[in-house]
Amino acid sequence: MSHVLDNLIALDPEAQALLFREARTANAFTSDPVTEDQVKALYELIKWAPTAMNAQPMRIVLVRTPEAKARLVTHMGPSNKVKTDSAPLVAILAADTNFHDQLPKVFPHFKAARDLFKDDLAKRTHVATTNAWLQMGYFIIGVRALGLAAGPMTGIDAEGIDNDLLAGTGLKTIAVVNIGHPAPEAWFNRSPRLDYSEAVITL
Repeated sequence: MSHVLDNLIALDPEAQALLFREARTANAFTSDPVTEDQVKALYELIKWAPTAMNAQPMRIVLVRTPEAKARLVTHMGPSNKVKTDSAPLVAILAADTNFHDQLPKVFPHFKAARDLFKDDLAKRTHVATTNAWLQMGYFIIGVRALGLAAGPMTGIDAEGIDNDLLAGTGLKTIAVVNIGHPAPEAWFNRSPRLDYSEAVITL
C-alpha cells in the first residue's frame, strides 16, 4: 500500500515494507537453518550503530548446540519456551560490563577513556546496558534486512541466564532473540500503533 509520505523517505517502498511496515515479531519458524555467513553479514550491517564513546558494548551469544539451547529454555518465560526451543537460531543479546577494555581500540583519540570506567562497575553497567539496548534496535532491523524474521523476547530470567550460560564473562543479558525464516503461523494479528499526535511532542 502506498504511503502519503513515501516521497520523503530515501528507501524505496519495498525496503520500507521489509524493514518496517510489514515486518513483525515472529513466533514460529521453518526448519531452514541460519548460517554462519548470514550472521556475519548481519554483524557487518549492525556494527555501525551509534553508541556513547563508540563503546559498542553489545555482545551476541549464538546458541546453536542442543545442550546450550536446553539450558537456555529453562530460563525462558512459560510462553517463550516452545518458541525458543523450535527456533533454528537463538541469540542472547548481552551488555559487556568490561566494554571499557576495548576503548583504547574503538575510541583511540581519548587516551584516558578506559580510566574513566575501570574502577566503577556501576557506571560501566549503566553505560553498557543503555547502549546495548540501542544496538539491539539495529540488530532487529539487520535481521529483517537479511530477509529473515526476529522474535525478540524479554520474558526471560536474565539473571538466571547470566549465572548459567554467561557465568564469569561480565556479560549481562538484555534480551533473547529467535531468528529464522518465518513459518506460515508465525504472525499474530498486528496490534495498533499510536498516532503521530499521540507520540510526538513539540516544545
